This record gives sequence, structure tokens and C-alpha cells, in this order.
Amino acid sequence: MVKNFILIILAGSLIFAGCNKFVTNAKSTEHSKSEIDFASFDRFYVEGLKQKLMGNAGEALKYFEQCLKINPANDAVYYQMAQILAGKGDFNLAKNYIRSAIKIDGNNIWYVMMLSQMYYQEKNIDSAIIWYQNAVKIVPDNDNVKLTLGNLYVEKGDYDNANKIFEAFDERYGVNDASTLTSVRILMSKKKYEEAKGKIIELLKQNPEDVTYNGLLAEIYAGNGEREKAIEVYKTLEKENPDNPQVQLSYAEFLAVNGSFDDLFSLMGKIALNRNIDREDKLKTFAELSQNGDIVRDSENRLIKSLVVLESVYPDDDVIPLLRPDVLIKQGKEKEAADRLEELIKFKPGNYFAWEKLLFAYLDLHDYQKLLLKGEECATKFNMSFVAKVLYANAAIETSKFDLALNELRKAEILAGDNSEYKIQVLTMRADIYYREKEYDKAFSIYEEALKLNSEDLTVMNNYAYYLAEQNIRLKEAEDLSKKVVEKEGRNTTFLDTYGWVLYKRGKLGEAARVFEAIFDSGEKPDAEWYEHYGFILKKQRKYEKAIENWEISMTLDPANTYLKKEIENCEK
Repeated sequence: MVKNFILIILAGSLIFAGCNKFVTNAKSTEHSKSEIDFASFDRFYVEGLKQKLMGNAGEALKYFEQCLKINPANDAVYYQMAQILAGKGDFNLAKNYIRSAIKIDGNNIWYVMMLSQMYYQEKNIDSAIIWYQNAVKIVPDNDNVKLTLGNLYVEKGDYDNANKIFEAFDERYGVNDASTLTSVRILMSKKKYEEAKGKIIELLKQNPEDVTYNGLLAEIYAGNGEREKAIEVYKTLEKENPDNPQVQLSYAEFLAVNGSFDDLFSLMGKIALNRNIDREDKLKTFAELSQNGDIVRDSENRLIKSLVVLESVYPDDDVIPLLRPDVLIKQGKEKEAADRLEELIKFKPGNYFAWEKLLFAYLDLHDYQKLLLKGEECATKFNMSFVAKVLYANAAIETSKFDLALNELRKAEILAGDNSEYKIQVLTMRADIYYREKEYDKAFSIYEEALKLNSEDLTVMNNYAYYLAEQNIRLKEAEDLSKKVVEKEGRNTTFLDTYGWVLYKRGKLGEAARVFEAIFDSGEKPDAEWYEHYGFILKKQRKYEKAIENWEISMTLDPANTYLKKEIENCEK
């Protein structure tokens, strides 16, 4: 892996912060010596340095400004001011000052490297490269500067120029850690596995037991389709280094990528129990496996069993036990996930993360009674949690306890403070309450208020458009809002459902039907409302049998939709 490209640059930034001796003999190209009050200049300059070292940035800048009034062509002063401003995060002004220093002394390597470093910190890789190219011209024999430039090329993806630098190092010094490993990675990215293998074998001759070299050799074999050779390398490494964290973690990554789940789960138990592996590394590895859809689907609960082992190693941990409910939810076992989270909060009532995840689990299950019960307990126990208040209010809304919901939203709004996203969430839920209470004008005025906070909020626009359509008012406005939403996020089936429904209300039946056909083709879990809405479109198109079919599907998905029976009877007549 090419992970170390910033090391040399960061080392350079430390030099900038600590070394000043190379800039004290500054040039004075625009003023003759007779015009400069050296005594005053030196007094201000020394005092500026003193204030800078004491951390008084503002005072230091004042003294350096006095220096520039005496001698505006002093590059050292510009450099000092650039350092101070860069330390405060004001890179734009800092760059202006360091450019002034470079204009006076363009061959000062430290000035050039500092400017490149600032561009790098701003993630402007192209400009960082340009200035490092200048640095190489200034000090053509400095290997560190060349290596940094090579690593910048790698980060940009300019592997040809990067490889020219690293190949030159290999020719000059032979294979080595500094350049050869990066060169190997570049060759692998270009699928030049034979060349990469040749270089890594040369490194292995120098140190045959090196874990990094062997790991790269295994990756090369895997990339070249020689999977069995790769596994053989890893098994040898594991046998010779049974508790080596790097070996086990690298091997686990390889097995996961290559779908070798039998070997993977045999290894995951060892990783869970290996005391030499940091908790953070274990957590990261298991969390990545939990995000792998193939592993979650095909593990036959082996991932769950591995997580149980990991939990036993860290019985008092607040985060690790949450991985198992996450996996259960991904497996569609929301009820099991909720039961496990109930166990966690019973064992450790102060684990807020478990509480929050439990509330979301009941929300996903549409179990609003339990959400109401646990939401009240959580919102009381963690009374400064915005999320707990909002989820509790959601349960109150869904169980028609509107006064309770409004009260919780009032508290949530206080907790939201200046956070506009939180404020919009509160406003949206409040508008939903008023809409359900048939106070439509009040609901719509709240949506207008929310749009003033953020005119581009997709959820607000979607909900507002849907409710306008439901009331058959301002349908052109509803269509414009909904169209804007799907233009920005056209794969979201909730937004598409609204757009299709608005089009239906506008009488654009063909367009509406095509939107719902796209929803059905999305591959997402079917929703009763899709089939209900599509049924009304089909009815309007006089496709009565198909309308009935869709309404029957809707009632199967949500038995509460009994009102559709009357629609079916009307169509049958």
C-alpha cells in the first residue's frame, strides 16, 4: 500500500515551525543600506520572534509589520509572518506573504517547500506538485525532496512520473524500502505483476522473513490469478508468526476480498482472542466485515459467532456489542436485533449508543408502541439527546398523541440550538402533526418556514409537495418541487413515489405510470403505498383488473389498508 506519502512533507512542516537560522541574513534589494535603520529593524525583528515563540501571534505580527515599514524588501520578515498566519489556518494570507519572500529570494528551498506544504494541506495537489518540482530544481541532489515529489505524483495518480523517480532511486541505491515498495505498488496498480514480483523477490532476498514484503508477494499472486500461491504465502507467514497482528489482519483482508469465508472465520476467532492486536484494529476489521454484503448474507451466522467471541474479550465495552445488532438488522432480523439491544441496556443502562440503536430498530420495525415506551425512558434518561427526543416524538405522532409529540419537539428545538438541520427536522415533524390534525394552513406555513432555513432541503420539498397534492391545491407548485427533488436524487424511491403521485394528481397518467414502473424495477423491498398509488393510476387509465391486482398486493403488504376494499368493489362493478 502507498500510505506514507505525507511523511516527508509533514517532516518538512516541522522544520518550518522550528528552524529560523537560515533566514536571518535577509536580502534588502530595494533599499540601500544607508536608507535602513538597522538598529530599529533588529529591535522590532527580535521582539517579533520573542512574541511568536511565546505564542502571542497578534503582537508578533505587529512587530513584523513595523519591520516591513523599515525594510519592505526583507524576505525573512515575510517568511515569519507566513508561518504565524499558516499556524492560525489563514492559508490565503500566509501564501501571499511567502510568495513575497520567494519573489525576493526564489532559491530559498524552505520558502518553496512551505508554499507547497500549504497547497497540500488545502488538498491542492497540482499546485503542491508544481512547487515541489521547483524545490527539486533548487536542490537536485536532495533525495528527500525527490521522494516527496514522487509520492505526490502517486497521490495524484500520475504513476508514470512517480515511477521515473522511484526507478532512478532503485538504479542508484538498489532495491530499498524508500522507493522500491512504492514502485511495486505502482506496478501492481498497472497490473504489471511479473515486474512487481521481480522487485519484491529482490527485497525478500535481503530480508526473507519481512512480513510486509511477504504480504505484498501474496497480493501480487492474488492479482495475477495465482490464488493458491497467495494462500500458501499467508499460511507460511501465519505459521511462522502465529500472533503477529500485521500478518493476521492482512490475511483476513485478503480472505474477505477473495471470498474464502471458511478460512476467514477460522482466522477471525484467532484475531478476536489475540491480545497483541489493538482493540481499535479489531473493531475496524470486524466493522468492515459487517459492511460486506456477501459476508453478511453467506456467513451462515459465522460472523455472528465471531462477534460473540469478540464481545467476550471486551465484556465492558460500549461499542463492540453494537456490531452484532447491526449485522442482524442487515440480515433482516430486526426483531432479534431489538431483543439483543434490550439485553444490552438491561446489562448496562448507561450505554446511550445501545439505547439510540434500539429506538431506531423499533422505528424500522414500525413498532410504535415499544418505540413510545422506550423512547420516553431514553428521552428522560438522556435528557440532553436531541435524537432521543425526536424519536420519542415520532412514536407519539404515529400513535396520535399529538400534544405529547409537540411538547417533545419543543424540547428538541431548544437542544437544536443553531443547528439548521436539526431545526428543519423539528419543523418538518411539527408540520406533519398539524397536517394530521387537518390544520393545513398552519402545516404549509411551517413548510415555508423550513424552506427559508434551507431552500434546497430535499425532504422538506418532498413532503411539502406530497401534502399539497393530497389536498389537490397548488399542484403546479407541487410538481415543480417534486421534480426538483428527483432531479437531484432520482434513485430515492420515496421521492419517486411522491413525484409519480403528483403527476397523477396533475392528470399526467403516462408519466406517472412510468415513474412507478421505475420504482418497481429498483429492486428495493416492496412498499404498500407504491401499489396503492399505482392502482389509482391504473384505475384512471381504465385498467381495472390491473388496478385490483395492485390494491390486493398493497393490502397484503399492509393489512391496515382495508379502505381499498371499497375501491376494489367499485372496479369490479
